[in-house]
Amino acid sequence: MAFVVLASISCGGGGGQPAPAGSSAAPSTQSLPSAPTSATGGAGATTPAPTPSPTRTGPPPFAAKVTPIARKRLPYSWRPGCPVSHQDLRLVTMTYWGFDDRAHTGELVVRKTVTDDVVTVFKKLYAMRYPIRQMRLVDVYKGDDYDSIDADNTSAFNCRAATGSSNWSNHAYGEAIDLNPRENPYVTASGSTAHANAKKYAHRPMRGEGVINAGDRVVRTFAAVGWGWGGSWSGTKDYQHFSRSGR
Repeated sequence: MAFVVLASISCGGGGGQPAPAGSSAAPSTQSLPSAPTSATGGAGATTPAPTPSPTRTGPPPFAAKVTPIARKRLPYSWRPGCPVSHQDLRLVTMTYWGFDDRAHTGELVVRKTVTDDVVTVFKKLYAMRYPIRQMRLVDVYKGDDYDSIDADNTSAFNCRAATGSSNWSNHAYGEAIDLNPRENPYVTASGSTAHANAKKYAHRPMRGEGVINAGDRVVRTFAAVGWGWGGSWSGTKDYQHFSRSGR
């Protein structure tokens, strides 16, 4: 059985000091036989990850694998001076449900203390068949959040400041995830968004595949592990953004 994988002007995520160690960093007990090989062969090079094989009775079961990540896999998203060491980050390779109604395998990089939270959440999202466009490291986009968001890429770790701030974003700690950023854009208090392909998604509540609304199953799933949603902020709304701190 084979498988297929965590915002510039778009996603904020407040800064602050690293949160204390939380959930266990031990690898998930759910195994993933075949991991993607994206971003190999040098910076920016990619190899498509395999697609999971369906079972006789339906789609393949969810699977996840948590492993250390090599520094060379983070040529753009990590640098000396970041608030966490690359040795404190983990690669989560896991199944997700696509907009094509098929299972895929994607990759997120998060802090080792939140891997249990992440696997728990995405297992539930897969079970509810919540569609995700793609899940690739932001390094595929040379660490450019704007390009990653424009491609509707779900991502997590990126060593950068919060939008409009000199403080570190929660993404710089590996404790934030941007989920389907096209369908769930960063919207200013005046109602504008920087991404033209996301403008039709700037208002809530609204119907649509991959769209997140207040109090829905996606928000409740993250809340169950203690993560907050950027769509609940006053003024500016960051509908794609979930974080351990709620900012």
